[in-house]
Amino acid sequence: MDYLPLYLFAALIVIFVIVQMYNGFIKYRNLIDEHWSGIDVALKRRHNLIPNLARTVRAYAEYEAATLERVTEERVDRGNVGVREEHESEISRGLNQALAVAEAYPDLKTSNNYLALQEALNEVEQEIQQARSRYNTAVRKYNTHLESFPSNLMARMFKFRKRAYFSLELATQRELPVLELQAAAEAGR
Repeated sequence: MDYLPLYLFAALIVIFVIVQMYNGFIKYRNLIDEHWSGIDVALKRRHNLIPNLARTVRAYAEYEAATLERVTEERVDRGNVGVREEHESEISRGLNQALAVAEAYPDLKTSNNYLALQEALNEVEQEIQQARSRYNTAVRKYNTHLESFPSNLMARMFKFRKRAYFSLELATQRELPVLELQAAAEAGR
């Protein structure tokens, strides 16, 4: 009977640790959901800009405008990261095509309406990049907590699952030109 207070104290410590681990999972899960919401808001803003961009581009090139409208009309599963990532990448490719039209039409490049839309798109895509970064940081922390001992035991018990990172190719990201150094060296000889 002299050990009863010691056993009760040890049991309380174990219960406290279990509660802390469980609450950690809940905290990270909610943080991920919050950051996913931020991504969703930024993507919705981008979707709202696309019809205006499509109307502006339409005067110069029918195909690119139709592509933009088609991909934005499709509905996607907002909660599935993989499906959303694929759909949004398709939209980015459509936006890239539309932005490339400006290179072929100097009048479009100097249009105030087009320039304002392009600036707004740049701002939205920066927001998407920041929201994606926050989301992926939260996913990293959650997944690390999920895989760390002893919280991994609790994760299995309560069926917490790994979350996927969100990567998205943005329309305003410019690829660096590929330099042909060997060809340039040979041309110089």
